[in-house]
Amino acid sequence: MLKLPPPIWALIFIILCVALSWLLGWPMVPGMPVPPLGMALVALAFIPPVWAFVLFQREGTEIEPTSPTNRTLVTRGPYRFTRNPMYLGLVTLALGIAVWIGSWPMFIAPIAVFLTVNWVHIPFEEAKMRRQFGATYDDYLARVRRWV
Repeated sequence: MLKLPPPIWALIFIILCVALSWLLGWPMVPGMPVPPLGMALVALAFIPPVWAFVLFQREGTEIEPTSPTNRTLVTRGPYRFTRNPMYLGLVTLALGIAVWIGSWPMFIAPIAVFLTVNWVHIPFEEAKMRRQFGATYDDYLARVRRWV
């Protein structure tokens, strides 16, 4: 699963959930859809990853999680609140789309994105960062939560 980056997995999960929703006749969750909330979540979803991307560019470090090494351990910006702002953005994006559409199969996508990054991508990245940055990374892990 590491060969495909998390945004590709998110897209795959969303497309599969759209297909499932269509096959099932778009079964709605009671009280859904809520387009204004869904749109707000979609818009907000871009803030943490864009902020993190800009910060990585300023720090001159790699954004690619599978790169052999990173030049810098970034702990500023959104990384003060969550160790995974880019993944948080992906989960929020998938949730926003689900709320916007309102079909219950769409709510599988944010769960699938969360499970994939939480149990496949993040453990790989954390092990790499621990090997590379040692005690400095362990101190960061103790201070900042994985999600929020």
